[in-house]
Amino acid sequence: MDVVRLTTPLTEEKARSLRIGDRVLLTGTIYAARDAAHKRMVEALERGEALPVDLRHQIIYYVGPSPAKPGQVIGAAGPTTAGRMDRYAPRLMELGLTGMIGKGNRAQCVKDAMIRYGTVYLAATGGAGALLARCIRSYAVLAYADLGPEALAAMDVVDFPAVVVGDCEGGELYVEGPKPYVAEMPELV
Repeated sequence: MDVVRLTTPLTEEKARSLRIGDRVLLTGTIYAARDAAHKRMVEALERGEALPVDLRHQIIYYVGPSPAKPGQVIGAAGPTTAGRMDRYAPRLMELGLTGMIGKGNRAQCVKDAMIRYGTVYLAATGGAGALLARCIRSYAVLAYADLGPEALAAMDVVDFPAVVVGDCEGGELYVEGPKPYVAEMPELV
């Protein structure tokens, strides 16, 4: 399978062209934010306030990086479990968010919103945070600095590897991926 090279911003058209199983290399600016930052963003929206960044055609990486060692831009930057953001993600997709990077399954409300708003869900390899950090060229906190590694930050990435695990058509790699193995070895079920 070929690798899809994507440069941000991620338009809805680009997002809708991706399918589960596509291997992606991302280059450009992506945002880092975990559950505490997501909670603050949604609370701000509920109060009628603007967000610190325009999320239209953007990607959020669910990451809380470890501190950078001397001479490094960032410490280990592995994905966190996406389910922690499920209560907030549909609201951000409504604002034009077109990509999310994390690990693990998503709630049905998120999957429905992905179809409705043209958003893809990408997985980065858990446990490979030190390797993923090599693809991050800069890291700058934009808002909620008091949250430490959970703050909203901008990251410039080059060839950041991910796999499409949820597409805009309702495809789910976590469901479809195991099927060939289960068909050959039903005792796994």
